[in-house]
Amino acid sequence: MTQAVAAPRATTADLARIAVFAALIAVLGLPGTIMIGGAVPITAQTLGVMLAGAVLGAWRGAASVLTLLALVALGLPLLAGGRGGLGVFAGPSVGYLIGWVFGAFLVGLIVRAGAATPRWWRVALGATLGGIVAIYAVGIPLQSLITGLGLWETLLTSLAFLPGDFIKVALATAATMALWRAYPRAFAWPERAER
Repeated sequence: MTQAVAAPRATTADLARIAVFAALIAVLGLPGTIMIGGAVPITAQTLGVMLAGAVLGAWRGAASVLTLLALVALGLPLLAGGRGGLGVFAGPSVGYLIGWVFGAFLVGLIVRAGAATPRWWRVALGATLGGIVAIYAVGIPLQSLITGLGLWETLLTSLAFLPGDFIKVALATAATMALWRAYPRAFAWPERAER
């Protein structure tokens, strides 16, 4: 029998972790964007989404992304290229932004599913399925809808993102495992907290 994933009670430490990862995702936008002939830029911010899910878990990871997006909606220029305001939620990248929430949640589910500690292969799998597949699954259809480009054509143009995304998966995996070895308390892992 499977158990439902219940949202944890947020402690002050949890709120601090959520805020730190929302800030990390914002900071990863500082290098700017790279445009490769499409309507959606390549940014380093997806790496922050992967890390948020891997380190914070499903609910806290998704909460950190929602926090960032709420600040963006209020007009803060926290997305790569200094973008902010409600207008970004009407543009071609809105599906990817929504996908970040689901992506962080899925990464957290996979990394923590039945494990007492993070394992590199779970982090890599979670970052791939949550940080790439889940984000593309929401981003590509909405980009197609907004740009008027066919779904197949949008999918093909999105393949340009894959090499960079796989580099982000490798970086997220290495950073997560290094952080676990150096400072496991950052994870607020329930099994670890009980010891």
